[in-house]
Order: sequence, then C-alpha cells, then structure tokens
Amino acid sequence: MMHPFTKKEIYEALVERHTAAYQEKLDAGHVAIAGLGGLGSNVAFALARLGVGHLHLIDFDRVDLTNLNRQQYLLRHVGMYKTDALKEQLLQINPYLDITTDCVKVTSENLKTLFADADIICEAFDNAETKAMFVNSILEWFPQKKLVCASGMAGFGSSNTIHTRKIGSNFYLCGDETTDIAHGQCLMAPRAALCAAHESNMIARLLLGEETV
Repeated sequence: MMHPFTKKEIYEALVERHTAAYQEKLDAGHVAIAGLGGLGSNVAFALARLGVGHLHLIDFDRVDLTNLNRQQYLLRHVGMYKTDALKEQLLQINPYLDITTDCVKVTSENLKTLFADADIICEAFDNAETKAMFVNSILEWFPQKKLVCASGMAGFGSSNTIHTRKIGSNFYLCGDETTDIAHGQCLMAPRAALCAAHESNMIARLLLGEETV
C-alpha cells in the first residue's frame, strides 16, 4: 500500500512526541526479538511505534487461528509465517524501519550467529525449555549484551503482580515470575500484553541510557 509520507516527515512526527535527543537514540537502536507470539508481536509493535530503527524478528512458526486471542495478527495472516506477517504490519506503521527476519527455530548452535549484531535481545518464547536454553546461552556467549526476558503472565490474575526486575548486570526479567500455563489458566491478551509492555518499556529505557528498574 502506498503512503504519502516521507521518511523526514515520519521522523519529525516522532521527534515532536519524543524530543530529538531521545529519538536519535531510539533510531540508532538494534533490537532482536526471539519469538513472535503474544509477547514478541506486542513488543515489536511497541518498538516500531517508538521508531526503534533496527529490528530483527526471529520465529519459525506460522500464524494459527488460535494465536489471534493474544497476538498481533489478523485473520488474513493465518497460514503465513509470523516473520512475514509481522514485518508487513510494522512497515505499515513506519515504512522506513530497518527490519530483518529469520524464519528459523533458535537453537544453541545458531544462536551465536543470529544475535551477534543486536544491542539488546528480547526473549519472548512460550516454551519453558527453549526459554531456559536461550537465556543460559545468551548469558554465556553475550554477557555484554542487554537481555530482557519474561516469566509468568498466564491467566487473568491481578495486573499489579506483573513487574520488571533486574537480576544481573545486563539481565532483566518481566512478569509475575510464578504463573505457569495450566488448565483453566491459559495465555490471554491482557496479561500477555501487560508483560510485553514491561519488556518493551525496559528496552526503550535501555536504549535511552536508563539501566535501573
């Protein structure tokens, strides 16, 4: 779809809201998002709206009808790879973002290559084993990079239990840290989005030089 706006016009609109000093830092940011489901798709939307200049989207899965209860996809995306569907939407928010995609499953073998260029790495997996492998591998191979992760957002419990905690020099954890997926306690849009908002806000703060929580 064609649009009438130039890169300069979109940038100036962001500057009007964020100030030039902040937008310059956001525009220079390189963020990798591992997993594009209820967490990752919402994080990506927030970062695109902020004008974070360089986004790396990583997921191997296709959009399924059951994803639509909490993920940033539409009926027309069902069957598409999540990397393609999400990139399409983000470029409708800001067509001048630098968005790269890798439609692959993250493993301990490819992780070193996939995340080499990111300043900040966002973990957004559903699977606990994949999450643990990912976090341990990133901390081992890239201890200097900022890592923002999530744990505990299932169900419809209190919004106030979701928080952000710094648990290492470059390691941040968002969520209630206790709520697991179980029968009658599934992933739902509100709390998944709340946790994603914590992740994306922490990423924005890190890009702007704020490392406290």
